[in-house]
Amino acid sequence: MPNVLQGCMSRSLTSLFALFLCAPGVIASAATAASGSSPLPTVSKATAGMKHMPGLISLDWDAHNGKVYFEIPMDGNAARTRSPQYIYTHSTPWSVGTSHLGGYGLDRGQISEGAIVRFERTGPKVLLVEPNLDFRSSSSSAAEQAAVKESFPVSVLAGFKVAAENADGTVLVDATPYFLSDVHHIAEALAQGHQGIYHVDLNRSTILPGETKAFPDNSVVEAELTFVEGASELGPTGNIVSEVTPNPRAVTIRERQMFVRLPPPGYVPRRFSPNAGYFDFSYRDYDAPLGERMAQQFITRHRLIKKDPHCVTDCQAVTPLHYYVDRGAPEPIRQALVEGASWWDQAFQAAGWAPGTFKVSVLPKGADPMDVRYNIIQWVNRFTRGWSYGASVVDPRTGEILKGNVTLGGGRGRQDYLIAEALLAPYKNGKPPADEAHDAALQMVLARLRQLAAHETGHTLGLAHNFAASSYPHAPEQTVSVMDYPAPHVTVGADGIPDVKHAYPVGIGIWDKVAIDYGYREFDKDGQRCEDAAALRKILHDAQSRGLIFITDADARPEGSAHPDAHLWDNGTDAATELDRVLTVREAAMKRFGVDAIREGTPLARLEDLLVPLYLFHRYQTVAAAKEIGGLDYRYNVRGDGQMLPKMVAPAEQEHALKSVLKTLSPAMLTLPEPLLKVLPPRPPGLHRTMEDFPSRTGVTFDPLGAAESAADLTLALLFNPERDNRLVQYHAEDAAEPSLQSVIEATLDSTAIPAGTTGLEVEVKHAVDHQIVEALLRLAANPGDSAETAAIARYELTKLEKQLTSQPGSDVEDQALDAMEAEEIHAFFENPAKYVPAPVVQAPPGMPIGD
Repeated sequence: MPNVLQGCMSRSLTSLFALFLCAPGVIASAATAASGSSPLPTVSKATAGMKHMPGLISLDWDAHNGKVYFEIPMDGNAARTRSPQYIYTHSTPWSVGTSHLGGYGLDRGQISEGAIVRFERTGPKVLLVEPNLDFRSSSSSAAEQAAVKESFPVSVLAGFKVAAENADGTVLVDATPYFLSDVHHIAEALAQGHQGIYHVDLNRSTILPGETKAFPDNSVVEAELTFVEGASELGPTGNIVSEVTPNPRAVTIRERQMFVRLPPPGYVPRRFSPNAGYFDFSYRDYDAPLGERMAQQFITRHRLIKKDPHCVTDCQAVTPLHYYVDRGAPEPIRQALVEGASWWDQAFQAAGWAPGTFKVSVLPKGADPMDVRYNIIQWVNRFTRGWSYGASVVDPRTGEILKGNVTLGGGRGRQDYLIAEALLAPYKNGKPPADEAHDAALQMVLARLRQLAAHETGHTLGLAHNFAASSYPHAPEQTVSVMDYPAPHVTVGADGIPDVKHAYPVGIGIWDKVAIDYGYREFDKDGQRCEDAAALRKILHDAQSRGLIFITDADARPEGSAHPDAHLWDNGTDAATELDRVLTVREAAMKRFGVDAIREGTPLARLEDLLVPLYLFHRYQTVAAAKEIGGLDYRYNVRGDGQMLPKMVAPAEQEHALKSVLKTLSPAMLTLPEPLLKVLPPRPPGLHRTMEDFPSRTGVTFDPLGAAESAADLTLALLFNPERDNRLVQYHAEDAAEPSLQSVIEATLDSTAIPAGTTGLEVEVKHAVDHQIVEALLRLAANPGDSAETAAIARYELTKLEKQLTSQPGSDVEDQALDAMEAEEIHAFFENPAKYVPAPVVQAPPGMPIGD
């Protein structure tokens, strides 16, 4: 006591802080703390009358006050105590039902990646801390480890006040405010696209005691949160929120937070290879030897251990991988999802595992799909179509996948059925389709959903996309990889009717077996698990020797990427040849398209919705063919792996590709038949035009020129992409046999020629496409991403075109008027290029389905 008083007397008596510190209650508290006895009640006394939920972190529910308390076990010295580490994740059991907010959207069952966290107590405070695992030390020296650890920050996720404590170090905290906070960042997603500024209204939010549970290996708290617009708004609530919520000013969803016991030791990380087809997990090792990379890269994968470590083939797993399909998926879709995801067992068998190592079944009744014990294939319904995706809860220390979480969009099957209706026009005389036609459409849908289930499940096994798979020589019925995006392989029968019976192949792919072999084959030495780098290299070398390659997302972008084999939603080993074939399928289907594509009693304007995917049936194969132009064939080379070095696509292949791509600008191809236009009325009440439909400059009526401009702009964006055109200039300089940018521009300008004497709508389509070509050239000439040579060539070609338009005007008044307008646009550009504002691109609707 004298020491405390002496400290007080040394400060100015006019200090309010000093007066407060010397107050009897404060002195008593300090003395009590110094004597080692706690003024806080025990946990059992503080929680008397609450509902107790024992578990990994025991919970107590105070129903009277609507509060949830955490009983956190602590260990350490008196100055600072810590809890064990946990894996922490959060999810949305109920959500917003749209894929147009927050990246992939805000879906039912969306889950975050795992994070390592621990609780730390200092005095009356407990902090929830996420350590920094991105920067590590492999040294055994404590000082060197501290030098790394102390060089980078940690993240404190939350703070709590100790409400009670036990002699063993267990503390009780009121965790309610944290569990009523927006840890999943829903408010940020709602604010995207000027949806309004949202925040959680605590008066309309609550903990859900029925969904708040504690188990031996995990503890779960679920809250119902209501997001409201703030007092200061950016603007009116956006359409997306309005479309999915009864009242867009009160968006109520659920967020769940979960703390999970760390997995037991025994998992062996596997080194990452850029050619193996896996997502990487990495961190920096600051004590790696000089000359070696600091970045330590491993793959993400599930733990799979052999019962008999000496086993080589047909090995039994200690714990097989088991996935469960959401009971919310309707039949026959549910069974198709089970069948498709089950294909992965074929790959595990090829990697030395016994049949049944990978199995799939329907989620048991009453089971919670968010439970970390269940790898789940979840079915979600949305207001609009959107991506399906595979996510995982991963141990960030090792890359071990703890829970696979697949999300499949329910609109996928309906869009595929719509495509089948457009292709088959099955409603003769308005009647329901004959059994054969209906069965063909249904089987096409189910075949695609099997593929989709396998694809997204592959992501949760750690696999990345392989967009070069479809270029490997194969029969249409053979799967190269379910990790590619497949386009429907449609043929045309002798009767001129499209055939969709074999649109998608069945079974796991030959590349998928290679990837699983690399990631999940287990090795041992003297009965002990180990890694065999030589054996892993041999797996990849053998695959490369067979011509199998792996090229993933960044190299498969639709417009400017260079790889000639890496594409989305394509088929065929030769992209240009396949485009020629696809255009014949499109032509056959367009000839038959009309009222027979819809049922009796359906508004005729509904034909417009079916027309979009058919009219744009060629779009993704066009992307594939265009990427051969200015293309570079390459691999992810590693020194000593023997793979081919980069090489430019052969000139003859590029010329073929250009010829095929320019067919998509043909006015004859883009002109819709008059009989179809005569039966397309304006849309009636209750059937509004959406982003899935073509734009219209004619008001309520269908605009065939708008459709043609949309399709043309898709092709022109490919041909006049600055990255591609810069490569054309460079490659032509290296090898004069390679096509030049100048030749591509001139061939594009010539591509819209029509026979003399052509009349009617085709002439107007030609005019529309010609104008889009001029606009595309102006955008290229003004693009800051151009090289100097690209900009110079684009401007030179525009100068030539301006002279041609003014010196050789068209034969009639309309031609002359259009020529004059385009010449004026070009002249205005050259008057002041710096102030040129490009005309907006005509945005095309999605066309072929998204959702992979």
